[in-house]
Amino acid sequence: MDFVSLLPQLGGFFYIVASFVLALSVIVAVHEYGHYIVGRWCGIHAEVFSLGFGPVLASRVDKRGTRWQIALLPFGGFVKFLGDADAASGKDADAMQAAAADPAALRRTMHGAPLWARAATVAAGPVFNFIMSAVIFTLVFWSQGTPRDPITIDRLVNLPELSEPVGLQAGDELLDVAGLPVPSLSDGPAWETFRRTVPSEQSLSYRVLRDGAEIEVTGPYPWPPYVHAVAPRSAASDIGLRPGDVIAGVDGNAIFTFDQLKEAVESANGAELDLTVWRDGTEFSAALSPRRVDEPQPDGGFATRWRMGIVGGLAFEQASETVPFTEALSGGALQVWAVVDMSLSGLSHMITGAISTCNLSGPIGIAETSGAMASQGAESFIRFIAVLSTAVGLLNLFPIPALDGGHLMFYAYEAVTGKPPSDRVMRLLMSFGIAAILTLMVFALGNDLFC
Repeated sequence: MDFVSLLPQLGGFFYIVASFVLALSVIVAVHEYGHYIVGRWCGIHAEVFSLGFGPVLASRVDKRGTRWQIALLPFGGFVKFLGDADAASGKDADAMQAAAADPAALRRTMHGAPLWARAATVAAGPVFNFIMSAVIFTLVFWSQGTPRDPITIDRLVNLPELSEPVGLQAGDELLDVAGLPVPSLSDGPAWETFRRTVPSEQSLSYRVLRDGAEIEVTGPYPWPPYVHAVAPRSAASDIGLRPGDVIAGVDGNAIFTFDQLKEAVESANGAELDLTVWRDGTEFSAALSPRRVDEPQPDGGFATRWRMGIVGGLAFEQASETVPFTEALSGGALQVWAVVDMSLSGLSHMITGAISTCNLSGPIGIAETSGAMASQGAESFIRFIAVLSTAVGLLNLFPIPALDGGHLMFYAYEAVTGKPPSDRVMRLLMSFGIAAILTLMVFALGNDLFC
């Protein structure tokens, strides 16, 4: 194998790394800026704001005496406040002793500030992560709008030719399909009943409202085996399926509904399937082996299913309408809570053994997901950053020494007892916390390599 043949693989590798570094850098910058700005508001002086660890690549000192720097290893960052001995905010005994003689100087240190100021400064990092996620989700909801109800066609997706010409057009408002009235999108039970009762035929009659008049036209089955999105690190992603593909057949049998594809995948029990894929007017074959996936359920639990890793949808894109900003803001906040709830539920199910611990991804898995989402477009990548930012904020709130949640735990102890833990106890707990974090990182990396 010569170097030229390696170029496409190297290009993909660097694309994944660049996507990962960009996503992580944005999240870390927002997290650390939360610590910095709230600490400044609370009267605590920041000596160093670092994006990354290790050797410093570039730095400057601002008018407040804070050194802003970019370091070589882009896998985190820190704010070192006055009185801190290290990036984990351990106490610098010499600096604190020097500041003890001057109450004003002591007040500017992290460890000499009032309890409320220290707690607010520490909590600000995760809070800023949650705020960033909520802002991103809000702007996405606001820019995309909500599907118009009744359903109105924006455009038909590109499907293999039907036996009859398609009469549906952009702007058509759907009234019924095969004689079945189209329910409101907000009526979930009625919509599910409608979905189950629509005849499984490749061509169906549609009654639509067009230019103020009701007419009968022909259209495709509403839920074709069309690939609207591909899940990262999935079986579909591994064989190169991409949005816009249509699965026209499985093991030599023609299909035209998403349910037919789903049934074939689930009944295969992991055995390899020979897919006939239609892409932009041409067909090709691809071998795919479904994988077992732990899927979150509406009741908060998980169900294990065989999946190929694609998201289906309707045979047409729906026209949307603008939502009020307050509604988008509410939707953004609810989305952040949904990510938190799903993360905690998944963690609890892994601890109890209800689902596989392989669901915990490490740096390699996150990097691969970053690259996959970036390859699907800016919107997908930005959404991924919002989800990852929420996860980082939540992780930092865990009561593990060396994490923000561990510091908040110490502050809660101080609030109850009236004094902080001794320096010796703090050092022991910090060592334990760092060991626990490293163990978790090694475990997650093992999942990336062996699961």
